[in-house]
Amino acid sequence: MTINTGDSLPDVTFSTPTEDGPKPISSQDVFAGKTVVLFAVPGAFTPTCSARHLPGYKDQASALKAKGVDAIVCTSVNDAFVMKAWAKDQNIGDEIVMLGDGNGDFAKAVGLTMDGSQFGMGLRSQRYALIARDGVVEKLFVEAPGEFKVSAADYVLENI
Repeated sequence: MTINTGDSLPDVTFSTPTEDGPKPISSQDVFAGKTVVLFAVPGAFTPTCSARHLPGYKDQASALKAKGVDAIVCTSVNDAFVMKAWAKDQNIGDEIVMLGDGNGDFAKAVGLTMDGSQFGMGLRSQRYALIARDGVVEKLFVEAPGEFKVSAADYVLENI
Protein backbone atom coordinates (compact mmCIF):
# COMPACT_ATOMS: atom_id res chain seq x y z
CA MET A 1 0.00 0.00 0.00
CA THR A 2 1.31 3.44 -0.92
CA ILE A 3 1.97 5.92 1.86
CA ASN A 4 -0.41 8.88 2.03
CA THR A 5 -0.47 12.33 3.55
CA GLY A 6 -0.94 12.10 7.29
CA ASP A 7 0.96 8.79 7.51
CA SER A 8 4.13 8.37 9.55
CA LEU A 9 7.20 7.44 7.59
CA PRO A 10 8.43 3.88 8.18
CA ASP A 11 11.33 3.08 10.47
CA VAL A 12 14.04 1.74 8.19
CA THR A 13 17.80 2.01 8.00
CA PHE A 14 19.46 3.90 5.17
CA SER A 15 23.17 3.99 4.38
CA THR A 16 24.82 7.38 4.17
CA PRO A 17 28.23 8.12 2.71
CA THR A 18 30.81 9.58 5.09
CA GLU A 19 34.55 10.20 4.94
CA ASP A 20 34.96 6.98 6.95
CA GLY A 21 32.79 4.91 4.62
CA PRO A 22 29.09 4.06 4.64
CA LYS A 23 27.27 4.53 7.93
CA PRO A 24 23.79 3.34 8.85
CA ILE A 25 21.24 6.01 9.68
CA SER A 26 17.68 5.38 10.77
CA SER A 27 14.73 7.17 9.25
CA GLN A 28 14.00 8.39 12.79
CA ASP A 29 17.36 10.19 12.79
CA VAL A 30 16.59 11.70 9.39
CA PHE A 31 13.05 12.93 10.07
CA ALA A 32 12.43 13.30 13.83
CA GLY A 33 11.84 16.87 14.91
CA LYS A 34 12.57 18.31 11.47
CA THR A 35 10.85 19.56 8.37
CA VAL A 36 12.33 17.51 5.54
CA VAL A 37 11.91 17.54 1.79
CA LEU A 38 12.78 14.08 0.51
CA PHE A 39 12.98 13.28 -3.18
CA ALA A 40 13.47 9.82 -4.58
CA VAL A 41 14.95 8.92 -7.92
CA PRO A 42 15.03 5.66 -9.87
CA GLY A 43 18.82 5.69 -10.03
CA ALA A 44 21.94 7.74 -9.49
CA PHE A 45 23.68 8.81 -12.71
CA THR A 46 20.56 8.17 -14.80
CA PRO A 47 19.72 10.89 -17.36
CA THR A 48 16.78 12.79 -15.84
CA CYS A 49 18.05 12.28 -12.30
CA SER A 50 21.48 13.72 -13.11
CA ALA A 51 20.48 16.41 -15.58
CA ARG A 52 17.38 17.78 -13.86
CA HIS A 53 16.22 16.21 -10.60
CA LEU A 54 19.27 16.44 -8.31
CA PRO A 55 20.55 19.72 -9.85
CA GLY A 56 17.14 21.31 -9.34
CA TYR A 57 17.26 20.64 -5.62
CA LYS A 58 20.84 21.91 -5.45
CA ASP A 59 19.75 25.12 -7.18
CA GLN A 60 16.72 25.56 -4.89
CA ALA A 61 18.36 24.51 -1.62
CA SER A 62 18.55 28.05 -0.21
CA ALA A 63 14.97 28.87 -1.23
CA LEU A 64 13.67 25.66 0.35
CA LYS A 65 15.55 26.32 3.57
CA ALA A 66 14.23 29.90 3.60
CA LYS A 67 10.72 28.38 3.69
CA GLY A 68 11.54 26.43 6.85
CA VAL A 69 12.99 23.20 5.44
CA ASP A 70 15.61 21.81 7.81
CA ALA A 71 16.97 19.15 5.47
CA ILE A 72 16.80 18.19 1.82
CA VAL A 73 17.23 14.45 1.33
CA CYS A 74 17.82 12.44 -1.83
CA THR A 75 17.30 8.70 -1.80
CA SER A 76 17.73 6.03 -4.42
CA VAL A 77 17.93 2.26 -4.56
CA ASN A 78 21.71 2.52 -4.79
CA ASP A 79 24.42 1.88 -2.22
CA ALA A 80 26.19 4.61 -0.25
CA PHE A 81 29.31 4.36 -2.46
CA VAL A 82 27.27 5.18 -5.55
CA MET A 83 25.44 7.99 -3.75
CA LYS A 84 28.77 9.46 -2.65
CA ALA A 85 30.21 9.28 -6.17
CA TRP A 86 27.06 10.86 -7.59
CA ALA A 87 27.16 13.68 -5.03
CA LYS A 88 30.81 14.32 -5.89
CA ASP A 89 30.05 14.27 -9.62
CA GLN A 90 27.20 16.77 -9.10
CA ASN A 91 29.22 18.93 -6.65
CA ILE A 92 26.53 18.59 -3.97
CA GLY A 93 28.52 19.21 -0.80
CA ASP A 94 26.41 19.48 2.36
CA GLU A 95 23.34 21.01 0.69
CA ILE A 96 21.60 17.67 0.22
CA VAL A 97 21.74 14.56 2.39
CA MET A 98 22.38 11.55 0.16
CA LEU A 99 20.84 8.32 1.44
CA GLY A 100 21.39 4.93 -0.11
CA ASP A 101 18.40 2.59 0.00
CA GLY A 102 20.46 -0.25 -1.39
CA ASN A 103 17.95 -3.03 -0.75
CA GLY A 104 14.95 -0.84 -1.49
CA ASP A 105 13.68 -1.18 2.08
CA PHE A 106 12.39 2.39 2.25
CA ALA A 107 10.94 2.30 -1.27
CA LYS A 108 9.10 -0.92 -0.42
CA ALA A 109 7.93 0.34 2.98
CA VAL A 110 6.36 3.46 1.46
CA GLY A 111 4.87 1.42 -1.39
CA LEU A 112 6.63 3.39 -4.12
CA THR A 113 8.67 0.86 -6.04
CA MET A 114 8.88 0.24 -9.76
CA ASP A 115 10.18 -2.67 -11.77
CA GLY A 116 13.05 -1.45 -13.93
CA SER A 117 13.97 -4.96 -15.10
CA GLN A 118 13.26 -4.14 -18.73
CA PHE A 119 16.11 -1.60 -18.45
CA GLY A 120 18.42 -3.94 -16.51
CA MET A 121 17.81 -2.01 -13.27
CA GLY A 122 15.67 -4.42 -11.22
CA LEU A 123 13.53 -3.11 -8.39
CA ARG A 124 13.85 0.66 -8.04
CA SER A 125 12.12 3.58 -6.41
CA GLN A 126 9.50 5.50 -8.28
CA ARG A 127 10.25 9.17 -8.85
CA TYR A 128 8.54 11.22 -6.15
CA ALA A 129 9.00 13.92 -3.54
CA LEU A 130 7.44 14.49 -0.16
CA ILE A 131 7.40 17.03 2.60
CA ALA A 132 7.50 15.55 6.09
CA ARG A 133 7.21 17.30 9.44
CA ASP A 134 8.51 15.29 12.38
CA GLY A 135 8.29 12.09 10.35
CA VAL A 136 4.70 12.60 9.15
CA VAL A 137 3.97 13.08 5.46
CA GLU A 138 2.44 16.49 4.95
CA LYS A 139 2.50 16.50 1.13
CA LEU A 140 3.29 13.79 -1.40
CA PHE A 141 4.13 14.31 -5.08
CA VAL A 142 4.32 11.06 -7.07
CA GLU A 143 5.21 11.19 -10.75
CA ALA A 144 3.30 9.35 -13.43
CA PRO A 145 5.52 6.82 -15.23
CA GLY A 146 8.02 8.58 -17.48
CA GLU A 147 7.12 12.04 -16.13
CA PHE A 148 9.18 14.67 -14.34
CA LYS A 149 6.95 17.47 -13.10
CA VAL A 150 5.49 17.20 -9.61
CA SER A 151 8.63 15.94 -7.88
CA ALA A 152 10.81 18.74 -9.27
CA ALA A 153 12.31 21.19 -6.79
CA ASP A 154 10.48 24.17 -8.32
CA TYR A 155 7.11 22.44 -7.99
CA VAL A 156 7.76 21.37 -4.40
CA LEU A 157 8.93 24.88 -3.53
CA GLU A 158 5.69 26.32 -4.89
CA ASN A 159 3.68 23.86 -2.79
CA ILE A 160 5.31 24.26 0.61
